[in-house]
Amino acid sequence: MARDPLFPASVAGTGARGGPGSSPRAGGRTATVSNNVDWDGLRRRMQGVLLRPGDAGFESARKLFNPLTDDRVPAAVAQCASVADVREAVLAAAHRVPLAARSGGHSYVGYSAPPGGLTLDLRRLSTVQVRPDGTATIGAGATLGAVYTALGQANRCMPGGSCFTVGIAGVALGGGIGVLQRKFGLTCDHLVSAEVVTADGRTLTASATQEPNLFWALRGGGGGNFGVVTQFTFATVPAPALTVFLLDFGAGNVKKVLAGWQPWITAAPREMWANLKVSGGTKPGCKVAGCFVGPSSACNTLLNDLIARATVRPTQRRVLDRDYFEAMRFFSGSPDRQSFVASSRVLATHTANPGGVDTLLKNRTGMVLILDALGGAVADVGVQETAFPHRKAFATAQIYASATAATEAAVTRDIGQVVAGLADLGIKDGYVNYIDPALPDDWGTAYYGPNLARLRSVAYDYDPDKVFDFPQAVTRA
Repeated sequence: MARDPLFPASVAGTGARGGPGSSPRAGGRTATVSNNVDWDGLRRRMQGVLLRPGDAGFESARKLFNPLTDDRVPAAVAQCASVADVREAVLAAAHRVPLAARSGGHSYVGYSAPPGGLTLDLRRLSTVQVRPDGTATIGAGATLGAVYTALGQANRCMPGGSCFTVGIAGVALGGGIGVLQRKFGLTCDHLVSAEVVTADGRTLTASATQEPNLFWALRGGGGGNFGVVTQFTFATVPAPALTVFLLDFGAGNVKKVLAGWQPWITAAPREMWANLKVSGGTKPGCKVAGCFVGPSSACNTLLNDLIARATVRPTQRRVLDRDYFEAMRFFSGSPDRQSFVASSRVLATHTANPGGVDTLLKNRTGMVLILDALGGAVADVGVQETAFPHRKAFATAQIYASATAATEAAVTRDIGQVVAGLADLGIKDGYVNYIDPALPDDWGTAYYGPNLARLRSVAYDYDPDKVFDFPQAVTRA
C-alpha cells in the first residue's frame, strides 16, 4: 500500500463501508431531490464562495479523501468563510436538499458529500490560536497537521488522531482516539466549548454551563448530528518528551505476539500506548507500534517485557526520542488521496483469540487488522459522562484494505467476512468515527451503547425536523 506502514491514513477520521456483497455506498450514489434552493441568492449573501457543477474549482472542491467516493456529487459546495456563511447555507438548504458539513473529508462512506445536496465546506475556518492560559481555539476546518504544528510551536499538547489531513471536527465529535489517549484521554475530553450553528440558524455556545446537554452530545455523539460546529476551544497540557517505536515481528508469529501483547498493554502504565497491526497473507505478519510519554530508556524496558511475553524476537526494532510534533508526524501517513474499504469493531475485553485472528487474516493479502489499545485515562471518565460509550473497552479494531473501482465489490466482501469472523469471536460494537452501514439493525447501540436514548433526545431538541440527516444519523430509528 502506498502509505505509512503503521497506520492507514483514515485513522481517527470518520468513515463507513458497505455490507458484504454490496458497494460501500450502496443506495447513496445518486439522489432525486427537489432542487428548489435559491443558489444565486445564497451566492450573493455569502462572504465565501458557492461552487456549482461547471464552475471552476467545483470538481476539486467536491471530492473527498477516498477516490471511491468520487461518484457522490453534491449540487453545490459552500466554501464558508465565516459563521454567517454557515448560517446562510443551512437556512437556504434546510428542508430543500440534503446538507452535510465537511472538515477533513475522510468519511469512509462519503457522507460529507451528499448526492444532489449541499456540502458545507469548513476548510476556510481553520485558524488555530493557542492562548496564554493554554487553551486552544481551533476552527472546525483545521486539519490535525495544522493543529499539531501550532500546538508544537507553543510547546503544548492535546491528544488526537494520527493522520495529518484528517479534520479536527470529525475527530473530536466522535470521541477522538489517538496515540496519547491512555495518558491524556480522548480529544473530546479536552473540549471546553464549541460554537454551533443549529438547524434553525441560531449560533450557540455549548459548554458545561451553556447548553450543557448539547455539550454532552458533542463529546462523542458523532459528526453530522445536532448542528454544524464552526469552532472549538480545547484545554491543552504542556508538551512532554515522547518516545515512538516500531517492532516488526515478521510473518508467522501473530498467535504468539497477540497472546503476549494483550496482557502486556493491559498491565502497562498509562504513559504507554501501543497498537498491534496484523497484515494478511499466506502467513499473516504483525507489528507493534506506539508512543510512550517519557524517555526511550524507560520505554525500552517495557518493550523488553513485551518481547519476553511474546517469546518472539522482532526482526526490526526502532525506538526514537521525539518532541510532540515529530512524534505525531511519525504516525501521520501519506497526505495523498487513497482508495480503500474499511470497517471497525470494538473489543470489550482483552480476550481476542490469537488463533482466531490469525485465521481470519490468512490468505487475505493486502488486508490489515489494527488493534488500538484503550484504557488508562480513557477509562477514568464514566460511560455516561460524555456521549462516547466505550470507556471500559480494551481496544478498537480497524479492518482496512486498498481497493479500486474494479476490485471494490470483492474487497468489500472480504472485509465483511472478516467483520463477521470478529463477531464470532465476540468483537461486535463499533466506533462512530469509523462509521459502518453494514452494522446490524442495532447499529445505534453498537455506536452509543447506553447513551443512545439521550442522544436522540438532544437531537430532537436541537433538530426536531431532521435537517441534519444521513443513513446512520442519531435520529434514525
